[in-house]
Amino acid sequence: MHFLLPVVVFFLLLLSLAGATGAASPFPVDHDFYPFYPSLIKWERSKAPFTEPSVCAGCHPQQFEEWRGSVHALAFTDPIYQGELNKGFKAVGHEVTRQCEGCHSPAGMVTGEIKGPGLKGLGPVALAGVSCDICHSISGVTHQRTPTGEPENGSFILSPGVDTKSGYQLVKRGPSKPVDGCGGGFHECRESPLHDRSELCAGCHQVYHYQDHFPLEATYNEWKHGPYAQKGIQCQDCHMVETATFIRTADTMKRPERSEYRHYFSGANYLLYFLAGEAAKKAGDRELAASLDKKYQMALEKLKAAADLEILPVYRSSALAEIKVRVRNLRAGHNLPTSLTNVRELWLEVTARDATGAVVLSSGGFEGPGMLEPDTRMFNSEGMGSDFHLAIDPWVVTAFSRHDTIPPRGYKDAYFAVGPIKKQGTVTVEARLKYRPASQQVARKILKEVPEDISLENVYGASPMTAVPIVDMAVKQAGFESRRGK
Repeated sequence: MHFLLPVVVFFLLLLSLAGATGAASPFPVDHDFYPFYPSLIKWERSKAPFTEPSVCAGCHPQQFEEWRGSVHALAFTDPIYQGELNKGFKAVGHEVTRQCEGCHSPAGMVTGEIKGPGLKGLGPVALAGVSCDICHSISGVTHQRTPTGEPENGSFILSPGVDTKSGYQLVKRGPSKPVDGCGGGFHECRESPLHDRSELCAGCHQVYHYQDHFPLEATYNEWKHGPYAQKGIQCQDCHMVETATFIRTADTMKRPERSEYRHYFSGANYLLYFLAGEAAKKAGDRELAASLDKKYQMALEKLKAAADLEILPVYRSSALAEIKVRVRNLRAGHNLPTSLTNVRELWLEVTARDATGAVVLSSGGFEGPGMLEPDTRMFNSEGMGSDFHLAIDPWVVTAFSRHDTIPPRGYKDAYFAVGPIKKQGTVTVEARLKYRPASQQVARKILKEVPEDISLENVYGASPMTAVPIVDMAVKQAGFESRRGK
């Protein structure tokens, strides 16, 4: 049997190589290059400090007022974020939750001021979240050096200034060529083509699992692989403009004029504007409350402009058998929904009545307070952990068991059975595309975890039981004969 020995040795060698290959991570991390890992922010340290927004307001009052109350300004103080951060901190510790802090308060994370959830004892720079100084201190990106070789988890370079022989010099960057006197002697101005491109946003709008690097949020890649990127329409062209400009840009695929850009950073997170607005009212800050209400209304307007519905009949043997509802992503440059798609909820509510007014189709309603019916047609994803079981928490989710979102300029069809129809005649149909940032159950769990130094009742006039507002993104009615040819 000695002639089998080379064969046995060969297969043992293959097994050992396979074991070695399996043990190696497919996403190697350069910890020396990324010292804040799992946050992938690079900080070019100098004696130059980060500047708080109130200082910027002295020379840029309009930009400051636009930014104040934006999702960037509220990124760190947001009670929902703080609740989720607290959950993660308890589950996996601060070494992991630094990834979250890196994008929600980059200056607070890199300086080490933030040591966990909560707001107590933090200075204005850390509390300001994604402030003026953060975006305008970005000097470059490291997207190709990340573990996945693409943007993720804050893969940008922060350079608030440089050291000189006489001290430090603040340096701020923007998309325009500096004019004479730019910076007023307080900071140097530099032109940055990066600030006019989606790559600036990519690092924080691509959120990957801290260890397995699964894309929990892939907003940038959804844009990059779609028609808006092919036409040169950038993130800034839709999220840094008024609603009318957003609609025009999406419809014509032409970039806005430089004078049309604003620092709103308007997106779909209207719940954050709603909560912050309630806090401003309780604090008696009418000006901020008005600003937040404007941003809240803008978020609703953009959501309602993003999608459309088409209702079509399906006949079998000349009888109306089904209703087809086509959901179109008209104007979102990324998928609908995007971001945390396993938490966000986008669904169809469809009702049909026969000639007598009797309901012959009903789907997408509620079976309890905030609880959708089990067979509701959803457009989102379901996460699962490494054990292949259902999971929601971002430190657990390493794959999607279902991913059903609508690509930009794309559509998804949904079919609904009709019947029985007791009286022949016109069947009237109403379809509503409804959206909320999270289910009532998820919101309740997160808000219960808000750190003790944040009082939901005293600051926001809210509680974990507060209903999550629902938006009708699109509404359509139609009528069809119950029998073809009638």
